[in-house]
Amino acid sequence: MSRQLHFNLFLHDTGHHEASWRLPESDPHANLSLEAHQHLARVAEDAKFDSVFLADGPALYAEPGRRPSGKLEPTVLLAALAVTTTRIGLIATASTSYNDPYNLARRFASLDHLSGGRAGWNIVTTAGDAAARNFGLQDQPLHRSRYDRADEFLEVATKLWDSWADDAIIADKEAGIHAVRDRILPIDHHGTYFRVEGPLNVPRSPQAHPLLVQAGSSEDGKEFAARWAEAVFTAQPTLAESQTFYADLKRRAAAAGRDPEQVVILPGIVPVIGDTEAEARELDAELERLISPEHALAQLSILLRVDRERLVLDEPLPADLPDEDEIEGAKSRYTLIVNWARRDNLTVRQLIGRLGGGRGHRTFTGTPVQIADTIQHYFENGAADGFNIMPAVLPSGIEAFASKVVPILQERGLFRTEYTGTTLREHYGLPRPAPRRELLARAM
Repeated sequence: MSRQLHFNLFLHDTGHHEASWRLPESDPHANLSLEAHQHLARVAEDAKFDSVFLADGPALYAEPGRRPSGKLEPTVLLAALAVTTTRIGLIATASTSYNDPYNLARRFASLDHLSGGRAGWNIVTTAGDAAARNFGLQDQPLHRSRYDRADEFLEVATKLWDSWADDAIIADKEAGIHAVRDRILPIDHHGTYFRVEGPLNVPRSPQAHPLLVQAGSSEDGKEFAARWAEAVFTAQPTLAESQTFYADLKRRAAAAGRDPEQVVILPGIVPVIGDTEAEARELDAELERLISPEHALAQLSILLRVDRERLVLDEPLPADLPDEDEIEGAKSRYTLIVNWARRDNLTVRQLIGRLGGGRGHRTFTGTPVQIADTIQHYFENGAADGFNIMPAVLPSGIEAFASKVVPILQERGLFRTEYTGTTLREHYGLPRPAPRRELLARAM
């Protein structure tokens, strides 16, 4: 079968445009509604999407006055969505900086069991001092140390998922033996950040390991992705930048001794869809009119580490912004936004308008055919293995994408018409991990 696209739906309350909640048809409480999330997941599953995804962070999201900011814990929400879906993958964000490996490995193994092998983990190291202060720290850990901890965290988690052999449970009623104890082993990990005896108290799950996803695009983030990630979410606002990132990450994966084809790269795209170009642009203009400049300026000043008073709406960004080396938070997003503003000579007002729609992701306003053409062009020109679909408005944006864009791509033979597997790994064309050799040897 020829190469086909992969699609993930990024669930985000009323949509990825920050003003989407102000539209008359939007439900401003969708962020806390199980029914709203169930509807979105079912629409994506009916369209044969690979997965749905929930972002998360252990701090209050954004400015509460700007848009809905409350967030349900994602693995709890996805467990509920597992009951009302049957095939679509379920990906949750969780931080390696503010969790411990044992609890998190158990949580994702549990979700994988409950969903029949559809769990995925978006691995983040969590930038920002606000999150640090919620865990007794005054400042966020240094960027490099966050990734060092994440690397060891993944080592521990994968050992825990492999601490039960696939054949450990025999459930022999006659002999009165449920599991073979010698096939369930401690991991005895002693490292820089963690000391974990094991084994996990959840047997090896349908996928063995949840699908491992990563979203950081800094140098540390790309090196981490090359070692661990099986799918990568990335923000690249142009075709050229997407091509550069795609080639670089595939090269790094090969250098790490991995098959580059087993690292699925999914740039974000924010579609604003209309039956005509004029209709699409009218919706885009309405959304931009609804952006609150004061809230947007406050958020931009935090992201750029610059005083709010220095951001003047109808002038360019200040010339003396911090260098990336001085940034300990979201390095890659900082660099993307500053470079974007400098390259396109944007005023602060114009930058706010672009960020309001996609926060640095590729935005596209047009007809279903134009959006399908753009997706196909990226896919066939070394820029993407698929896309992280981030509709500007929900639920109407995914309903339009599913009913109008997906059929075009299916007719072109670029996207599945039916699921061919049952697990998230099968959707992405990825193998089930074999047990770790050292644990397997000890079980012999």
